[in-house]
Amino acid sequence: MPTQSHSRWHIYLNARMLTCVFLGFTSGLPLFVLVNLVQAWLRTEGVDLKAIGLFTLIQFPYIWKFVWAPLMDRFTFALPGLALGRRRGWMLLMQILVCGSMAALGFFSPRQSIWMIATLTLALAFFSASLDIVIDAYRRELLEDREQGLGTAIHVNAYKLSSLIPGSLSLILADHLPWSAVFVITAACMLPGILITFLVREPAIVGEPPKTLGEAVVLPFREFIARRGWRYALLVLAFICLYKLGDNMATALSTSFYLDLGFTKTQIGIIAKTSGLWAGVIGGLLGGVLLIRLGTARGLWIFGITQILSTLGFAWLAHAEPIAFGLALAHGLEYFTVGLGIVAFTAYIASTTDPRYTATQFALFTSLAAVPRTLINASAGYIVETMGWFNFFLFCAALGIPGMLLLRWVVNGRSSKTAVTTAQVEST
Repeated sequence: MPTQSHSRWHIYLNARMLTCVFLGFTSGLPLFVLVNLVQAWLRTEGVDLKAIGLFTLIQFPYIWKFVWAPLMDRFTFALPGLALGRRRGWMLLMQILVCGSMAALGFFSPRQSIWMIATLTLALAFFSASLDIVIDAYRRELLEDREQGLGTAIHVNAYKLSSLIPGSLSLILADHLPWSAVFVITAACMLPGILITFLVREPAIVGEPPKTLGEAVVLPFREFIARRGWRYALLVLAFICLYKLGDNMATALSTSFYLDLGFTKTQIGIIAKTSGLWAGVIGGLLGGVLLIRLGTARGLWIFGITQILSTLGFAWLAHAEPIAFGLALAHGLEYFTVGLGIVAFTAYIASTTDPRYTATQFALFTSLAAVPRTLINASAGYIVETMGWFNFFLFCAALGIPGMLLLRWVVNGRSSKTAVTTAQVEST
């Protein structure tokens, strides 16, 4: 019995899970800087809501990251004097570039240098998307099969935890410090991730990796389509695009929504962001535990429905009095269900990748998930101006339905896919 207990706890408490914490935090921080801190910065500096909505287009690298992901499957990047391996070499480079571009943002004025800010934020998005490619691949290759679900939950929660920096601490600091200092302090929070890159080990390579750049580009797509044909492949891709469509759009302009309701930046930083953070963490941890019992398929069903229902809380807040309790309740409920849903969704994506082409396939699937967030969210400001906040959130809730309808066909093919992938790896 003690041996079994020790073995069970070893699944939860080991160096691999601790690595997921640090890398999840590192992966999430730059994205939340783009969607939260930059948004608040532009709004308080007098940039209009329509322009802020268009600023979400700088997230295009998250859509197109699969284009250069094969480079990270094929080549190894090494800084002079450092041989960190295929994954850690790219990881170190991208973290340094993210840190530098983030720190540089605050030294420009949105009123006088809006195009320079747009350029820097685009560069930050590119480096951040590239960092996501290598961290996702590293995590998928580092964890054992039985650890994928739990590792995903830990990664996602650490990812959400990183929002506390740009979404809470940085906003509070902005009420007392110049924006240049705020962005430098925020960028410094990337340093633990840089340190952990030197401490962790390089994962073992499973199967036969691509030998040429041509193979790195072609083979991942060929393998994915060959599993069950074009029809099933298109269903999977459509599901990935649509599952979190309404959920992402509902939170796209949440900071501007709270400011328009009359809440101060400090209230948003302390109440909304912290309630959302801890609700998301609890939701993610609960989702990881429930996913073990429910399985990914049923988890996607149940958590997807809760995501749609929670969006209605924002619609209620649009008509309610701007009181602290209402802000905490609506925001916390939304992010609790986001925590549930994203664990199942990310676990599904991880299990859909072939171990031989992790970086490219993971990047492809997560890029497709970012398509609606970037393209449709760019129009969010115009929709709000036309419909008002209440009808906007009703619209967002309705957008969650198409992805749920596709779920019936997508989950039915999972067992066949897993068998095919395992057989391919073993034969290699």
